[in-house]
Amino acid sequence: MSPTSTATRAEYCVIACAEAWRDNGEVLASPMGLIPSLGARLARRTFSPDLLLTDGEALLVGPDGTAEGWLPYRRHLAMVTGGKRHVMMGASQLDRFGNQNISCIGDWHRPARQLLGVRGAPVNTLNNPVSYWVPRHSARVFVERVDMICGVGYDSAAAAGPSATRYHRIPRVVSHLGVFDFDTPDHTMRLVSVHPGVSAGQAQEATGFPLALPDEVPYTREPTAEELRLIRTELDPERLREREVPSA
Repeated sequence: MSPTSTATRAEYCVIACAEAWRDNGEVLASPMGLIPSLGARLARRTFSPDLLLTDGEALLVGPDGTAEGWLPYRRHLAMVTGGKRHVMMGASQLDRFGNQNISCIGDWHRPARQLLGVRGAPVNTLNNPVSYWVPRHSARVFVERVDMICGVGYDSAAAAGPSATRYHRIPRVVSHLGVFDFDTPDHTMRLVSVHPGVSAGQAQEATGFPLALPDEVPYTREPTAEELRLIRTELDPERLREREVPSA
């Protein structure tokens, strides 16, 4: 039975994304997309006050967007190389080891669909922790093998050697169904929690490879009253989150 709560599925997703930055200390949070951005700002306002947030161009900003400092892009890039940044980005495909694809669907020599391109995914994943946000969890995204490796997974980093594994880490994957990590002996994806209203069976059915499953799968934690207030009245009063993740 799901917990009794007034929180929506979108708000559980915000909470789950915020938790990715718990205990990170003074690092640059780089969320990409609405739900991850709300999560990073919520974490900064509550349990991770040392997080640094950026407008992505030239400034360090507070949770309300007020400028707090100067961070030109060249300095931003310098921070990427030392593990002092935690990115949460999207994925068109993810496999069981955390390899991510945002470049193309099909054989990269003759792709069936062109996507964003590799962009900064290899540098991000090899030089600082990277988590992922997937708003529509399906077997088309969670695949046995990605069509092209953009973000580097655990098996690919290990094959490349110590220089690739020094800062490589994938703390978590959040989807509209639940939370996942790679805290298994072989670094394959594990189901950590499901959002209320979702079962472990539903999460597995929507995944194109076997998930590592604990004996009991808990629900994603409940938001506090203060967290709900912040989300609803200060961080996202226009309820844009509900457009990205409609209530089940």
